[in-house]
Order: sequence, then C-alpha cells, then structure tokens
Amino acid sequence: MNSKSLTRLALPAAIAATLMSGTVYAQQTSQTTPTQSSTTTTAPASATPPASPGAQQAANAKNASTLEQVVVTGTATFGGVKKIDAAYSITSLSSQQIKEANPISAADLLKQSPGVYPESSGGQTGANIEVAGFPGGGDAPYVTFQIDGSPVYPMALSFLDQSSLTRIPDDTIDRVEIVQGGPAVLYGTGQPGVTANFIQKQGTDVPSGDIGYTAGSDGLQRIDGFLGFKIANNWYGSIGGWWRRDDYRDPQFTADQGGQLAATLTRDWDSGSLMFYARALKDHNQFVTDTPILNPSQGNFSAYPGFNPLYGTFSSKADQYETIQTTPCYTAGCTPGGIPVNLAKGRGADIHMFGGNFDWDFGNGWSLSDKLNFTGGQMNTISFFSTGANPTTLGNYISTAEAADGLPAGLPVTATYTNGQPASLNQNVTTQGLWYVHKDIAAISNEFHISKELFEGNTLTVGNFTTVYNDHDTWYLGNNMLLQAVSNPNPIVVDLADGANTYQLSSNQGFVGGPTYALYERWNGFNTAFFLTDTWKLGNWLFDAGIRDERERASGGIQNNTTKDLDDNPYTLYNNGSSVLAPGLNYIKYQKTAPSWTIGANYEFTPNMSAYVRLNDGVHFPGFDDLRGAYPNSVPVEKIHNQEIGFKYQSDWVYLDVSAYHRLFYGVPYTYTDPQGQQITLLYGSNTKGVNLSTTFKPFEHFTVTLSGDYMDGYYSNTGLQEYTTQSGATAFASMYGKVLQRQPRVQFRLTPAYTLPTSWGSLRGGITYEYVGNRYGDLIEQQPLGNYYDLSLFLAANVGQHWVYSINGTNLTNQIGITEGNARLFGFASTNGVILARSIMGREVQGQIKYNF
Repeated sequence: MNSKSLTRLALPAAIAATLMSGTVYAQQTSQTTPTQSSTTTTAPASATPPASPGAQQAANAKNASTLEQVVVTGTATFGGVKKIDAAYSITSLSSQQIKEANPISAADLLKQSPGVYPESSGGQTGANIEVAGFPGGGDAPYVTFQIDGSPVYPMALSFLDQSSLTRIPDDTIDRVEIVQGGPAVLYGTGQPGVTANFIQKQGTDVPSGDIGYTAGSDGLQRIDGFLGFKIANNWYGSIGGWWRRDDYRDPQFTADQGGQLAATLTRDWDSGSLMFYARALKDHNQFVTDTPILNPSQGNFSAYPGFNPLYGTFSSKADQYETIQTTPCYTAGCTPGGIPVNLAKGRGADIHMFGGNFDWDFGNGWSLSDKLNFTGGQMNTISFFSTGANPTTLGNYISTAEAADGLPAGLPVTATYTNGQPASLNQNVTTQGLWYVHKDIAAISNEFHISKELFEGNTLTVGNFTTVYNDHDTWYLGNNMLLQAVSNPNPIVVDLADGANTYQLSSNQGFVGGPTYALYERWNGFNTAFFLTDTWKLGNWLFDAGIRDERERASGGIQNNTTKDLDDNPYTLYNNGSSVLAPGLNYIKYQKTAPSWTIGANYEFTPNMSAYVRLNDGVHFPGFDDLRGAYPNSVPVEKIHNQEIGFKYQSDWVYLDVSAYHRLFYGVPYTYTDPQGQQITLLYGSNTKGVNLSTTFKPFEHFTVTLSGDYMDGYYSNTGLQEYTTQSGATAFASMYGKVLQRQPRVQFRLTPAYTLPTSWGSLRGGITYEYVGNRYGDLIEQQPLGNYYDLSLFLAANVGQHWVYSINGTNLTNQIGITEGNARLFGFASTNGVILARSIMGREVQGQIKYNF
C-alpha cells in the first residue's frame, strides 16, 4: 500500500491527514532517536513518491519507539492508528529492537510487554506464559500469536502453546506488536489476555536484504538470510529464513536442530494491496524438565550435588533412544509392542502456514480488509517430565518399591546400569517420566472487516471471524525411568530374587513403570464471531466502542482405555498395571455462545501527549482438553472484566507510556477431593490491580535509559478448599481465597542503559539490561515459594560502512539461579530434606554474529 492510498483508508476523515503526516514522518526518520519529538514538520503527503510495501514497513518500524508509529493490531480498519491515538496498551518492537532484546525463544520476547512473564527456562518450546491478573498457572491459555494479523492456531491446548508454533523472530519479521486485552477482545480469536502480532517483511523496489552467520557458547551454529525484491510493476516478493543447531544444556547429543523458510508475494495498487505468504518450520528442540535443586530455606536455592541447575539435564547418550511399551502381548516370554522414541526429537514442530491479506479502499468512505490463514502439521513431544518424587538413595527407593509391590523386605538385589556396570545402592536416584505425545493439527481461519465513514469523523465497521480446526492426539504419559540424580544420567536396572523367582523392578532399559495414561482422541472445532465497532473523532477526543458475539462448537471422540499387565507376567513389575487403549470411542459435543464488548476514549492534549480510559469484557472458551472427563456443557465460559487508564507522552528527552488496571476474572473450574472422599467441582476467579510502565529517557545525546516493568497485586477469589500435602507428608485442606496468583511476580522490571557512539567508519551501539523478577509461589496455596532473582544481559553492535554489522549478545552473564517453576505436579509443600524439583533459567550464553546488509 503506497502513501497516496493511505488518505483514502476507512479512518475518520478528521484524523486521516494526521495519520498521513505520521506515516510520512516515519519514512523520514532513519536517523531518529527513540525519544525524538513527534512535532517534527514534514512535507505534504503529495510530495512523497509512492514507496514499495517493504520500504513503508521498514520506515514505520524504525518509529517503533515513538508515538508516531502506526500500529495495526487491535484496530478496526486496515490503515491502523498512531500510538498516540490508541486507547489501549500496546508494545511495538522493530526488528533491531528485537535483536537487542535477544530473546531466547519466541515466548521470551513477550516479557518486553509489561505485565507478561514467560517461563522460557525449558528451551525453545513449551513455555508457560503468565499474564498479570489472569489465573493461568501453566501453559499459555491467555496468549495468542499472529502472523500478519491471523492467529497461527485458534486455541491453546496441552502440549501446544502457540509460541511453540513459531521460533525466535528472524530476519523475515519486520516488527512485532503486542496488545494486552482492550479492543483485541473483538477481533480474531477474541483474546482477552495477550495478542502478539508478528508482521512480515515484504519486497522492495531495489533488491535488499541480508545474510548472517552466528556462533554461540553452547555450540550454536546459525545462518540467517533475507531478500526482498521487485518482480514487475507493482509486484513484489521476498524470501528468507534460517537454519541452526546447538547443544542447549549439553544433553550429549544435538539439542536443537532445524530451520524455517518464509516467502511473500505482494501486489500493490493506489487503492489497496494483496499479499500472499507461506512459512515452513521444521525444528526439533530438547525440552528441559524440573531438576533437583537444594532448597535449604524459603526462597533460597543452590546447586544440587552432581546437577548444575543452570546447565544440567536428565537427557544423555545413555537414555536418548528408548522404546515405550504400549501394546499387550499374551504368550509366555513375549515382548509387548511399543513405540521407539528419540529424546533428540524433543518438543518438535513440523508446521506449514499459508495465508493472504487483502486491503481495499473503494472510495466514498467504503473500505474492506480480509485476512486468511491455514496452519497444518505435527507438534510432537518426546521429553522427560518430573513425576513428583524428590531424589532418594537407590537402596531407599528399592525398599519403598518392595513395600508397594507387596514383596518381602530386604530381598537380594542386583543393580546395574544399562551398560552392564554395577550401580551403587548408596547413590542418589530419581524417577522421570518419558512422555510421548503425538499431535496432528490443522486450522483455517478468515477475518473480514467492512468499514464505512458515516459522517465526518465517524466510521462504522462490521465483520466476522470464522475458523475451522482439528486436533488428533495420541498420548502415552508415565513411563517412569529410574535414573541417577545427576546431569546426563545412566538408567538403572534392578532385579530382586527370593530364591525361587526373580522380580524385575525395572526393565533392561531402566523403566520402572509403563504408561499411566494412554489416550487417543480426535477433535473438530468451529468458531464464528460477528462484531460491530464504531470510531468517532470529535475534536481532541477519539472514541471507540464495539461488541462481539461469538459461538464455539466442538465435537470429539475419545478412545476407551483400561489397565493391563502388558506381558501377562507378574514378575516383570515394571509393566504391571499399565494404561492401554481399548476398543470403543466416547463422543463429546459442546456448544455455547458468549458476548464480548469494549469501549474506550482517548484525549490528545498536544501532538505528543494523550491519555485514555477503557472498559472491556472478554471471554475464554474451554479448550478440547478442558472438555475431557466431564459433561461438556457444565464447563463454563470464563469471563474477564478489565478497567484501564493510561497516559502517553513524548519529547526530546523522554518517552513515557504508563497504564493502571483493575481485572476481575470469573468462572475457572477446578476439582478437589473433600475430607469425606468426594470429588467436588467449584469455580474460582481472581481480583487484580496493577500498573504497567514503559519509558525511555535521553539525558544527553546518544545515551538512553529504558525502563519497562509492572506491579501486580492479584489474589484468588470465590474459591473453596484445595487439597495439599504437608511437610510431614499428611493430607490437609486449605482455602485458595486471598492467596497470591500462582507463578506471577508481584514486581518485575528491566532497566537498560544504552549508548551509541558515532565513528568515522560507522557507529558502535551497546547496552546492558538488568532484569529483576520478584517473589512468586509455585502452587495455589503459597506452599512452594520460588523466591526472586535477577540477571544481566548485554548487546553490542558495530555498524561498519554501509553493509557490515558485527554484534555480540549475552544472557545471564553472572550465572544467577532463577527459579521459574516448582514441582508443578505436586500440590503443597514440595521440599523434602532441603531438596526440591524445580527449573532454573539457563546459565550464561554468549553469541556473536557477522551480517552483511545489501
């Protein structure tokens, strides 16, 4: 879309000229500092020649730290709105700012939006992402990832957070816009939490792009590249991607390996544009589970002997290749059927996406925008998961197992590693579940907006979002392995003899249990939502209001399962009582409708200062996993009410974006067993107040100080009892009411001083970030304190001439232990004898890149 067409977008006529001047300003600010005033005088729009889509995108992205940037996420019309006019919280980052943030995963990038806390300590995928005031407690149900405005998948599921469908933003991404609630409850999936919209680069009139090579301290080898070009008159193309491998936490095999390829094709007219895109991702990533950590006192953590919490992993050459037994056999001496697994496959993605965006201005105040996306492929998991038991000696483990299996105590023991070497009974051991999850997913979605300027300053938009999607799963959870309680352990084989018989406590691969939960399910979902919005520019005021009516339908078939001895042999203790699939399907149907709405007002005091207020109600429909095991129509639609005020200001020396909110959450179901042994299902909610802050100071030329963070005061409400385990091991009950929201820091912030040094050969820019994450609890009733932590990261980039860039990035430079989660599968007190199963952030990593721009 060229600059000429921007004046004919379906925006209020009174602000069209303002938006135009902001766009032209963005195109002229290649040397603009992050805090430059928005009052710069610009030439008339007619003096600016038409630009290619890629050039306009890049110019706008360079303004990502100013109130003049035009944002498109959470807006009704495709022309977008300037930040200063947006009556909601939005964080935008250019590709350069993303690189300086140096996120270790796509999820990790979201912490740049105040109030979002990603637990990305598990690796590239499978992050838990907490949103202040949203009682999640795991996975990422209140986070939506988009590519050019379309959701990558319309729902968050178990073993499928949406950040796992993408990777660290690469050179094909022009910028990211992150919106918390606000008008986003009306569009797309209607996400009331966080929507992260990754906007791709497009072609340019003059071929341009880059190629880069990166090496890192964890064995990282990575190649990136991008090329944007002109195909013919008004036709543009782009292609780019990356390939990399590394040894994240050194599992003794390649931890991460894969790549991504993306391309766009754009046709540009004076009245609009048509863009097609395709993305293919094939990547395998080690997933890191909780590890043993010393926990001598509340909030105090240190390294467990033999296991570095910053670099350790339960993966090793000795346990990389295994076979999970899944299918019973019934003849003497038979071997059950199974599934061969390779831990190097980890939480891998084999995903392809296709999509297109069409924007058109018909004149006379009419315009249309349409976004189409298809996502399909596999998201599989082959990983260790902590089973809840803290380490103990091998001798104690065997004694406990003898009692559990009804065997005489003190039977003669033969204990060896799987390589045949003897294993000491005095060493510490643990059990880890080797889980297998196979997911086939597919989704197609379409969203269209039709806008009409009713009268000067007032635009009405109607639209629809519809998606059809499915998910076919096969799970085998459990499969506990007996391992040394050290990093890169050996599995242990244990035989017990009573003189007449030999009892195999573990298999020859070290398994001490078969599947505890076998699942096959197939689901189909259909979601459609109609929305109506109106924006009205009245003097210095910009009002917007909208309503959405959303209907969700889901149907699924879940195969029966049962419990069997997999080989009909009572002496192979490791596979007795295994969960297996059985004939027959149980069918589930779900259908509900719920409304969402929002109303906001923004007042522009001056061209560089504004304030806003917003109210909105959003909804969150249950996912496929929420419908399993209960009568589906009894599962409620969760409701979120948000009240927000905000202030934005920009001058030559400061950029300020601050907001305060009050969030009320209703209708989250949970089940517990009461003291009489009955299962009770209740609903809980939360009540949260907080402040989000993002600001950049420029005390003198070339030097900036950026501060971003939040304060969150959130508690559970409307709750009953929660069962938990006391320190002595007894079962007790406590109320969640008034407890701090699980896994959410009350305070977190990031402080980054940075300096740019002009030189005769180019420029040198560097900065260091101090990150602080405050106290949290790993459980619902404040029995697992996770403490607080800080870390330091840096970036340094030398621009040499017009083409070469040499950069260095580092994270957790001082090797701080930062606990992101406790024992997630154990309610209540989790520390035994000063040891807890938990997961820390990664230790020091340093990367260097050489890039050639052209």
